[in-house]
Amino acid sequence: MQKYIETPRLILRDWREEDIPFFARMNADPNVMEFFLNSLSSEESFAFYQRIQNEFQTCGFGLYAVERKEDHTYMGYTGLHQITFDVDFAPGIEIGWRLAYEYWGQGYAPEAANACLEYTRNKTDIKELFSFTSFLNQRSERVMQKIGMERMREFDHPLVPGEHPLCRHVLYHIKF
Repeated sequence: MQKYIETPRLILRDWREEDIPFFARMNADPNVMEFFLNSLSSEESFAFYQRIQNEFQTCGFGLYAVERKEDHTYMGYTGLHQITFDVDFAPGIEIGWRLAYEYWGQGYAPEAANACLEYTRNKTDIKELFSFTSFLNQRSERVMQKIGMERMREFDHPLVPGEHPLCRHVLYHIKF
């Protein structure tokens, strides 16, 4: 197992097979998935896990498993992901995060995201990162602000039906 990034409280690392059941539970939690069209089934979570592994193999980066140092608990993910849907800021790379509900409100998401930004700045040739979320997801937007990203604009997510309340998104970016 490779550790990519360490913070005072967290390790961002390769995924382990034993992370998958917790990952699936997290992706099925209605609290965690409130600003997504659907929660994920176990099969959909496993397919997502496989896409994460493939992105590491093909791009050299991806969504890192986040582990709490004090007890080595898998908490979710933070990392980089290629933007593959049809928008004017693609192709591009996003920074994203998803933590289990019980870890919210403790500063873990900005801690992991800041460390990921530093890693990207110092260890890769990536020059710009994007982040976006549903206009309604103020918690995630607040993480973008806390890590120093700049709000660019709003946009309608092309994979969300136009009449759906989650269609409107905010777009942030940071340049290195």
